[in-house]
Amino acid sequence: MSTSSRVRRTLVAAALATGLAVTAACGTAGPQDAGGGEELRLWTLQNEGINTVQQAAVDSFNAAGGPQIELTTYLNDPYKSALQTAIGTPNGPDIFYNWGGGNLKGYVDAGQVADLTPALDANPEVKESFIPQVLETGTIDGQVTGIPMQGVQPLSFFYNKDAFAEAGIAEFPTTWTGFLEAVDQLKAAGIQPIALAGAQTWTSMMYPEYFLDRIGGPEKFQAIADGEPGAWRDPAVIESMRMVQDLVDREAFGTNFTAVDYDNQASQALLTSGRAGMELMGSWQVTSLNDNFPDFLEQDKLGWAPFPEIEGGAGDPRNVIGNPSNYYSVSAGSANVEAATEFLMNEMTSPEYVQGMLEKGQVPGLTGIEDQVAATGPFADFNTYTYEQTKAAPTFVQSWDQALPAAEAQTMLTNLSKVFTKEFTPEQFADAMDTASR
Repeated sequence: MSTSSRVRRTLVAAALATGLAVTAACGTAGPQDAGGGEELRLWTLQNEGINTVQQAAVDSFNAAGGPQIELTTYLNDPYKSALQTAIGTPNGPDIFYNWGGGNLKGYVDAGQVADLTPALDANPEVKESFIPQVLETGTIDGQVTGIPMQGVQPLSFFYNKDAFAEAGIAEFPTTWTGFLEAVDQLKAAGIQPIALAGAQTWTSMMYPEYFLDRIGGPEKFQAIADGEPGAWRDPAVIESMRMVQDLVDREAFGTNFTAVDYDNQASQALLTSGRAGMELMGSWQVTSLNDNFPDFLEQDKLGWAPFPEIEGGAGDPRNVIGNPSNYYSVSAGSANVEAATEFLMNEMTSPEYVQGMLEKGQVPGLTGIEDQVAATGPFADFNTYTYEQTKAAPTFVQSWDQALPAAEAQTMLTNLSKVFTKEFTPEQFADAMDTASR
């Protein structure tokens, strides 16, 4: 069977509704493979480049004989629906992609995920190969239930070097006071300081995420994620929302940010054209800019920098926010938990998998790969920055909308949009979230 036929794409809504995958033309998947061994299902998201690396790992595992793995890919939203429907049933996956944190916890709490801790304890060299801050997001209630399988994705500022030079800014500011001065300088030069794709609230969420961490430290959001009573009413939360509205009042995001869309590259167009000076975004920004605005990168106009320190805040300025990684977990109802676990132990840290990910612009959350990161791919400088930033971070706080239960996350995004449009005061936001979290 060819690689292309192995990577089966599920695009039919009727099949998704039942949790079943569309079978490749090469044959119908069943509980047994052609050699009589068990067949295990691996479900993941559709991503052309990364899927080839994932399939190579599956092929490597299958070549050893024994249980065989079939890789099936889904689009993002249909995948979530299919997984919720099928997990724990005979039609469900043995190994499944997830985002860790609150997204994974729901399945763990339902008893649908295998505990991988014993396997890692039996293979300490594998456990120690993961950056602890990244593995932590796959750890639920002290049990490792998700293995990092993709690149780290911290949030950073990306800025237009020409726009900064035009405004007389020599270096990206390292403190919040300096940042606000840079905002004023950009405005004085007729440049919108920050591109914000406010049509999608997940982009706006990045600011209060960093504000809360820099002001109060990661403990403040951890209390929220743990469901502690009154955590949303913490003074640090309210101050974070005040800082959001201060940026809005300063017109740091311009005056029509709620109409700017990320999916059609509108915020990136502002950045690359020099109409805006900077954008706060995940590490995927570089790959996306290369796809959509290659001349901007080729002309070396892109700069990047960490979120500034907030003077007097309790949070460590080395902390990062974002997606520590994406994860593979093993279904507790798998016909062969041992074989599925063996696949994760052997393949997710293999040199071939690491190299394949790096060549696709993904920086795995592993230790000891500095030389590979620095030597691989067209964005080695940025990848090295991303890797070193992640390793040095005392805490890697997961994005709020992934760390929180789905219903609370959606309420948070809705209420946060009202903070940006000033329909809510900071106190009203805190009260609304406190009520929603009970």
